[in-house]
Amino acid sequence: MAGTADANAIGTLRAAPPARYAEIQVSIAPLFRSYVIVSRQQIRENYRAVCQTVGPGVTVAAVVKAEAYGHGMLEVARVLEAEGARWLAVSSVEEGVALRDAGLQADVLVMAGVLPYEWEVVLAKGLTPVVHALEELPLLEAAAARIEKPAAFHLKLDSGMGRLGTRASAAHIAEALEPLRAARLQGLMTHFASAADFTTPQTDQQVAAFEAMAAELRQRGIAPRFLHLSSTNAMAYPRPQSWKSMVRPGHAIYGYVSPARGSHRTPRLVVRPALTWRARVVAVKDLPAGAPVGYGASFVAPQAMRVAVVAAGYADGVQHRLGNRGKVIARGKLAPIVGTVSMDLTTIDVSAVPELRAGDEVTLLGREGDVVLDAQQIAKSAGTISYNVLCAIKPRVRRIYE
Repeated sequence: MAGTADANAIGTLRAAPPARYAEIQVSIAPLFRSYVIVSRQQIRENYRAVCQTVGPGVTVAAVVKAEAYGHGMLEVARVLEAEGARWLAVSSVEEGVALRDAGLQADVLVMAGVLPYEWEVVLAKGLTPVVHALEELPLLEAAAARIEKPAAFHLKLDSGMGRLGTRASAAHIAEALEPLRAARLQGLMTHFASAADFTTPQTDQQVAAFEAMAAELRQRGIAPRFLHLSSTNAMAYPRPQSWKSMVRPGHAIYGYVSPARGSHRTPRLVVRPALTWRARVVAVKDLPAGAPVGYGASFVAPQAMRVAVVAAGYADGVQHRLGNRGKVIARGKLAPIVGTVSMDLTTIDVSAVPELRAGDEVTLLGREGDVVLDAQQIAKSAGTISYNVLCAIKPRVRRIYE
């Protein structure tokens, strides 16, 4: 009967009108082997916290690149736009096109480069490109002229990170801007390399370099509407001199602020994680002392123990390096990962929760009662960063919104 009920529930999901899809997904969530639940309300609250932190005079460009850091770009973008976000920021033209094709109306900033053959698509879809080199300006101008559509763009300065952005002088920038007719400079931006690191003066140096360039350009009559330097960390550990007229929060929208290094200001921005990741138990078994577990026998049972096999592995986004060092939450208790994380499965020690059965759920990321495993805790165990933990959750893990 259970199998019939499950099949009927899946059939109901597939036949449901779009307006009820998310509602039904939540109700049948336990039927999925592995899934994440994303709280729309928490996304809203995090966005409001950002807006409150920087104040009404600063435009917030919410970063939804990389599938909204694993939360699902289109749904998160819809939530943010409904909440009043006037700008969304993505990495690629492809991401920007996806937003437009889904009906999103907010201004979309394409931050990580436009390939030579993408300029006309950028303009046709009403996207706002970030120009990283002055040599790109003639390409943008020519594309705007060909399709007879004006083009607003933002110019990125390399203020000391050494990645994307121009290092040209103010004189050279002014010279490159002068012949433009169809394209116009709307924004001037840069990106911080170490905004949460207070053991180095790098961020202060980047702010100074940016402000000096902006002042030189103003003297030449170039004063773009938007100036922006800051993402989450420069808001959370407040550097208000860097907020200017726009900020670009990403991690904060999803409930995280990177840990700071050195002597720093008290965090001003308070946000909470919006994503919970769960998976079902495939099997539970008892092992005798000395039994090897997993590929390479990287774990050997030190005594008789009970283990459970969870339906999620590195192909789902479980960090491979969590083998023999990570944990999950089972029945409100931390359960160590034992053995190597496999492609589709992860084995955990459930000796402390012998009542766990096949078909039960465990929490890979999230909270059960007072027990919490967030992306930063997982990252510390895996020797990586919380951004990687979230972005690594693969598409085959079902996203459910509540």
